[in-house]
Amino acid sequence: MRMKLCVPFLGALMLAVLSACSSKMGELSSDYFTVTPQVLEADAGKVPATINGKFPEKYFNKKAIVEVTPVLRWDGGEARGEATTFQGEKVQGNDQTISYKMGGNYTLRTSFDYVPEMAKSELYLEFKATVGKKTVEIPAVKVADGVISTSEMVEQTLESATPATGNDAFQRVIKEKRDANIMFLIQQANIRASELKNAKNFTAEAKDINESANKKITDIEISAYASPDGGLDLNTGLAEKRRDNTEKALGRELKKADITAPVDAQYTAEDWEGFQELVSKSDIQDKELILRVLSMYSDPEQREQEIKNISAVYKTLADEILPQLRRSRLTLNYEIIGKSDEEISKLAKENASELNLEELLYAATLTNDQNEKMNIYQSAVKLYPEDCRAYNNIGKIYYQQGNMDKAESYYKQSLQHKESPEANMNLGLISLKKGDVAAAETYLGKAAGAEGLNEAMGNLYIAQGKYDQAVASFGETKTNSAALAQILAKNYNKARTTLDGIQTPDAYTDYLKAVLAARTNNPSAVTASLKKAVSANPSLAKKAAVDLEFAKYFTNADFMSIVQ
Repeated sequence: MRMKLCVPFLGALMLAVLSACSSKMGELSSDYFTVTPQVLEADAGKVPATINGKFPEKYFNKKAIVEVTPVLRWDGGEARGEATTFQGEKVQGNDQTISYKMGGNYTLRTSFDYVPEMAKSELYLEFKATVGKKTVEIPAVKVADGVISTSEMVEQTLESATPATGNDAFQRVIKEKRDANIMFLIQQANIRASELKNAKNFTAEAKDINESANKKITDIEISAYASPDGGLDLNTGLAEKRRDNTEKALGRELKKADITAPVDAQYTAEDWEGFQELVSKSDIQDKELILRVLSMYSDPEQREQEIKNISAVYKTLADEILPQLRRSRLTLNYEIIGKSDEEISKLAKENASELNLEELLYAATLTNDQNEKMNIYQSAVKLYPEDCRAYNNIGKIYYQQGNMDKAESYYKQSLQHKESPEANMNLGLISLKKGDVAAAETYLGKAAGAEGLNEAMGNLYIAQGKYDQAVASFGETKTNSAALAQILAKNYNKARTTLDGIQTPDAYTDYLKAVLAARTNNPSAVTASLKKAVSANPSLAKKAAVDLEFAKYFTNADFMSIVQ
């Protein structure tokens, strides 16, 4: 009788024990999780991760609900990803169901907004579990380390970027010309006394130019014409005589004025080009018909006949247009010689008001002293406040000095005066430096034609995580940013060439050399380059000490002696 009572009791006890075991959802081993990438890496301001996880067999209680949240933790803070919920087989819901007997696999994709503190961080999965109304504790599991933040160095490499300059339009030698006409009567080649005055006046002006200290005559052109009425042979002889007579008359006047200059005398038998120009500018009736004839026929005689057939307008042509074509055109070509570099530099320092705007902007290019440049541009702003270029160039100096607030202020003042591509490009660089990629893209979209735009676009592409496009945009540019793009695109040979070719290397040049050496397994170059970087900028020691680019050197005595 006692045996009969014991058997049911033991069965119930075993069932209770088994039930208790089946509801226990304890600690999960990190072996159940893989993360891609294995070491988290910042990309375009984000830290993405793909987590492949597994609930093992006979683990997930049939009545359980488990919420899994990726959490990136660092000293003093954390960033939480989006939670994903799983449910047991007896739970009614729309979440992924995990079999108690078979377990189940799952994939979580998460992304965190990058902050510098993440350089030394760890990725955990946190679990919030319930079985029925009971809360079950599942300890958090560390699944990855983070974060490699090399891509975020673009904010530092931008410091050595080259902002666009508002260039001057200075020309030391300016080419000018003066024109005069000697008019002829129909079918005449002799120069009338009234027209000879034009030659005398032309010569008088040439004499003034010849005697000017900063002007020089290069040559004189004579172009003689006949109007396109009459036969071609007649007009050829007529135009030739007009050329010869003009050349002789002008030659006499030039000799009297003691002017020696090359004279190039030419003639055109029938001036159809001049005819077309005068007709197109006139308000003659049927002028479109006349112009159509000129476009349809190239033979001079056929042209003339077709135009004469338009009898209603031919008299107007004969009275108003053709007489203007019977001429010799005199052209005096000369140069205005500007101030020397020495004169411009001296005036820029002592009396800037004696310089025009282009000379003043040019003066700034004659010195490498940033203070002198600043003074010159300040003078330009004072004397020519409506021009945008000096404001932009003052902003460039402040940018190169690291004063981004003042640089931004002057770039914006430049845009207030004119929507220039240079100021837009430079504000794009400022926006990238501030981490505002969207604003940078907007500014750079308005910078077409700015010198150095490809380099600026390369920096934008780095910030957007488009490393191959960045490499292409930089081309053969030798800058820290170009090398950074090449490292991120894993084009290590080109990165090495770029870093070696930078004309004015700085601490970040050497830091990038150390990163490159670490990625290409060159321990001696890691320590040598890092030592130079820290010597130039001691704050980089703290960065290197937690930079996972150097993770395998954290136990290296030489490395640690540099970063401690």
